[in-house]
Amino acid sequence: MTASADNSKSPLTLGTRSIAGLLVQYSVPAIIASVATSLYNIIDSIFIGRGVGPLAIAGLAITFPLMNLMVAFCTLIAVGGATISSIFMGQKAIDRATDVVNNVLTLCLIHSVVVGGLSLLFIDEILLFFGATPETIPYAREFMEVILCGTPITYIFIGLNNLMRATGYPRKAMVSALLSVGVNLVLAPIFIFKLDMGIRGAATATVLAQSVACVWVLSHFISRKSFIHFDVRCRWFTPSIIRRIYAIGLSPFLMNVCACVVVVFINKALLDYGDQLGNLSVGAYGILNRTTMFFVMIVFGVTQGMQPILGFNYGAGQWERVKRTLRIGVWIGLSITTTGWAVCELLPDAVSDLFTTDPTLIELTRRAFRIYFIAYPVVGAQIVIQNYFQSVGRPKISIFLSLTRQLLFLIPFLVVLPRFYGIDGVWASMTGSDLLAFIVAIITLVVSIRRENRRFAALRQQSSSPSSANTPE
Repeated sequence: MTASADNSKSPLTLGTRSIAGLLVQYSVPAIIASVATSLYNIIDSIFIGRGVGPLAIAGLAITFPLMNLMVAFCTLIAVGGATISSIFMGQKAIDRATDVVNNVLTLCLIHSVVVGGLSLLFIDEILLFFGATPETIPYAREFMEVILCGTPITYIFIGLNNLMRATGYPRKAMVSALLSVGVNLVLAPIFIFKLDMGIRGAATATVLAQSVACVWVLSHFISRKSFIHFDVRCRWFTPSIIRRIYAIGLSPFLMNVCACVVVVFINKALLDYGDQLGNLSVGAYGILNRTTMFFVMIVFGVTQGMQPILGFNYGAGQWERVKRTLRIGVWIGLSITTTGWAVCELLPDAVSDLFTTDPTLIELTRRAFRIYFIAYPVVGAQIVIQNYFQSVGRPKISIFLSLTRQLLFLIPFLVVLPRFYGIDGVWASMTGSDLLAFIVAIITLVVSIRRENRRFAALRQQSSSPSSANTPE
């Protein structure tokens, strides 16, 4: 399998074009797709909150841990596969990159059947464990039953869409995400309001929209015109590749599993310390979660665009280009979450009003915004740094950074602070963990960069030493 490196659209230009130009080419489509997805999640919550009621918002928040768990098993494959395919392409190993695509499809099918099937089988027990109450479990169950039935579609769509971006097609990856969002936004109000399907209608719209996008993504990888595509001659289940996919994908996997665990702790703390307002406090967290994720998803769009640039150039040994990409990414991440801080600290009621007309829920959400967003500006940099280690094939460090925020810091805070400050302690726990995680990420990055500087300097010196050059006779 060959591809011309002279083609200006070839993914091999990841090692030659300007970093700024590549970030625009790869990150802008990813950001657009992420913004569209975030806006859909927000608008979908608005439809549910206004079309079904405030308890439906709480029921939707109860599903977040299970959704995070589903995403965890999907990103284990998607991110790991995207990262090693970029590294293989940087090493000019195109056949091995094709093996990755084949293996990702196989793993997506296996994971989706196992995860979706088991979750459906024990749906009530899972939701009750995650904090559902008799008032909220009907909404959570109706939503998740439909979503779980569509798990194979979701996994194939997300897994292959990440590979599409990583193998040199960021615009097509953006189109697939926009296609899913667009179909969803058309169908959701029809199912919720016109057909009176309630929260089940929102879930049905999601699955149908992802089905349309999944067909689009599959058609790309079936086409032999694509730089990397399915090839029956290449391997579909390769233990060595699967081990690498799991090793690198373990970081986002654990991050999402930790998010699942953390949301359980948050929901239970809100129910325990919220007294009669426990369910509405969970609803406030649902609004907070949707809002913060809007800005976090923009940062994820940046990191998705950075990933093939970092992976390719690291694999090709172009260390200065790796550092330049990282430096630009950190500043962009800081700028995005600082914007989120300004909006939510200055206009908390305006944001809350979008989701609900319930005055008690608005008041609870306002208080959550005021406390949580204090340290929010640094979140963007922490995310970029964590994803940098993942993109260059350093999963252990990425895992460590994900665990610091969500387990080492946040859960102890959630155990202690609410005992003294009630619900305010729940919001403050998230603020404190964000700040400490940022400090740890900066220290880890500085130490790692110094080590890599010495390593690449030694490699350059070795390659330019007289013993390695041809001497005249």
